[in-house]
Amino acid sequence: MIELKLELYIVAMIKREYTLIFEVIYMDSLPKDFLAKMEVLLKEEYEDFLKSYQEDRTQGLRVNTLKICVEDFAGVSPFNLQDIPWIREGFYYSSKDEPGKHPYHEAGLYYIQEPSAMAVGELMDPKPGEKILDLCAAPGGKATHIATKLKGKGVLLANEIHPQRARVLSQNIERMGIKNAVVTNETPNRLARRFPNYFDRILVDAPCSGEGMFRKNPKACAEWSLDKVSLCRDRQLDILEYAKDMLKPGGRLVYSTCTFSPEENEGVISEFVKFNPDFGIEDVKIYNGFDRGRADWAFEGLKDIENTIRIWPHKVRGEGHYIAILHKLEGKEAVKVRYAEGMVNKGKVEEYLKFAEEFLLDTPRGKYILFGDQLYIIPLEMLPLNGLKVLRPGWHLGTFKKNRFEPSHALALSLKGKDAKYTWSLDRNSHEVMAYLRGEAIEAMGPKGWYLVEVDGYSIGWGKLSNNLLKNHYPKGLRWNIYV
Repeated sequence: MIELKLELYIVAMIKREYTLIFEVIYMDSLPKDFLAKMEVLLKEEYEDFLKSYQEDRTQGLRVNTLKICVEDFAGVSPFNLQDIPWIREGFYYSSKDEPGKHPYHEAGLYYIQEPSAMAVGELMDPKPGEKILDLCAAPGGKATHIATKLKGKGVLLANEIHPQRARVLSQNIERMGIKNAVVTNETPNRLARRFPNYFDRILVDAPCSGEGMFRKNPKACAEWSLDKVSLCRDRQLDILEYAKDMLKPGGRLVYSTCTFSPEENEGVISEFVKFNPDFGIEDVKIYNGFDRGRADWAFEGLKDIENTIRIWPHKVRGEGHYIAILHKLEGKEAVKVRYAEGMVNKGKVEEYLKFAEEFLLDTPRGKYILFGDQLYIIPLEMLPLNGLKVLRPGWHLGTFKKNRFEPSHALALSLKGKDAKYTWSLDRNSHEVMAYLRGEAIEAMGPKGWYLVEVDGYSIGWGKLSNNLLKNHYPKGLRWNIYV
């Protein structure tokens, strides 16, 4: 018994020593100017705030209700999940889980997203049929969340100014099976000229100094400085000035950051409202553990700033976030606009319809538009896109090749088994599903033609069966290199 107690004591001391070493190393990595600033701001809460950096960062996933309901996902999930209080579709997962390396991820059944960030889409509360702009949308967590709220109705314009990040955004829109989204790679000022008073709701998830992500992303620590805080503040105000012109009278503008800096949060919003009297700050429901904005951190002490929301890592299981919900006062409606028209060669449409008649049970129809040799259906109320940098003008149906139409990966991921004439189902734990994700062909028997490949009944891509072999059409850029 004495030996056992001694062993437990030694283990405890080792754990304590590790904690102290971790604390010293991590505290050394945090910018000294940041620590000094937070100590002044938080006062008696500062010690609790520091202790949060000794804890593991939170990890979460959000169920994609365009493909599976929450109850069904809970029934098939192989992960250790716990509810996130502020979002029904959101779950924490354990450090032992690897949801990014599971076939369900490739099928778009969920999006891996930081838990605090999920509060933004919930508070934005978009409605089916509305026209929504996510102005700084990459990598796509909040945009794909908005899309689930729209339920395939209305328009989502997801924009990202950085080309590489815009491509990642477009890939995530595709993976989640979203049909009514347009992805652009534009500046806010060029979009503002094209879409005056057009959107019902706009999200500005503003580029910021990233203080709330220090625990999640050490690179953000290395890039932080007081000068960066100031530069971000100026940029955020500029973006809001363009965003306001694109919002309809009576519309809702949501501003969010992942930083603690009052200059970029209460300071930006209070200054914007001060000089834009047609905007007010909405008082919205907050969840247990969330804080209100601070009037003493606002421009000229604006009292309404207390309607905004702060999320602190020492008060909830989540990283740092700030959210403000603004509304635009009712006023003169925008003049009637000319919506984009379908533009495609009739002969090309016939090739597509021939494919659909042969291999689909329900033919996707709408305003067809041809981008090069790529066929899309554009959202009904989208404005003309000519002159803009567009990565994805709508729902990608496929590619016209010599004397044939080849369906797109986006089409596969937006369909269900009941939509296709032929399907080939794979088990999530099978060697075949891993082989498929690596780009390998699968031995199969059945009628020749295009098959919608599924994992446990959820679409994951295309295969084309010929001579007892299901030839793989999983995109080369997405293929896995995992062997089991």
